[in-house]
Amino acid sequence: MRPAEPVTAGPPDAARAPGGAVAAALADVATLGGFFALRTDAPDEGWHPVQHSYDRGFADLSTAVTDRYRTTDQRVGVSIAQLGHAARLWSPVLACTLLHGIVPDLDALRRQDTASALGLPAPAGWYADRLPDGELAVGAQVMDHLSRLEAGLAVRIAPRLLDGNAASALMGSAGVLLAARPETRVPLTRLVTRLLGTGRLVGTGSVTGPGLAFRRRSCCLYYRTPAGSKCGDCCLAR
Repeated sequence: MRPAEPVTAGPPDAARAPGGAVAAALADVATLGGFFALRTDAPDEGWHPVQHSYDRGFADLSTAVTDRYRTTDQRVGVSIAQLGHAARLWSPVLACTLLHGIVPDLDALRRQDTASALGLPAPAGWYADRLPDGELAVGAQVMDHLSRLEAGLAVRIAPRLLDGNAASALMGSAGVLLAARPETRVPLTRLVTRLLGTGRLVGTGSVTGPGLAFRRRSCCLYYRTPAGSKCGDCCLAR
């Protein structure tokens, strides 16, 4: 049985950050790399609510992955596509929270029709220190999306594999942020430790080094591709 998500009340309106402040924070963290970018200038044409992708089982991206890696195992495509999407969710949320004290609101998230890029056409969010629990709010924003993605999958994937992907993406994003902004080490370590001890991320792996190195307890299946190998945080790696 998977761990239940914590039950929390919705964020209070008094914690809302002005849209301009959220947009400025997103623009700043986008400079850290592509996975940290949430487009705020995306036009309606060529973009769609990300829920539409979830409802279609993330089929276009998972098929693109299976084609790219020349595999017929659909589980590999779904797993790697979900892992990449998780990284695109965690990265800007972590960075905005740690660097600007703002938790982005991902409710209106959109996806580019022909790519994996994500956008928020009307940036919104909350000041983390005005929330009842800013750390849990960070996890809730990302894990809600990953739960909705999983609900639409047509390919049967072990739930704990997907949970492990979520944890791996969290720690990969945290490692990139730490390398770029080493002054965040203490609050970043505290935040990811809290998240790894919450809800579906409980038991997915453990931090193994001061640079937030991570060893997961599941495998993303990349090694099953013809040219694949075991990832650095894989439970199968020696």
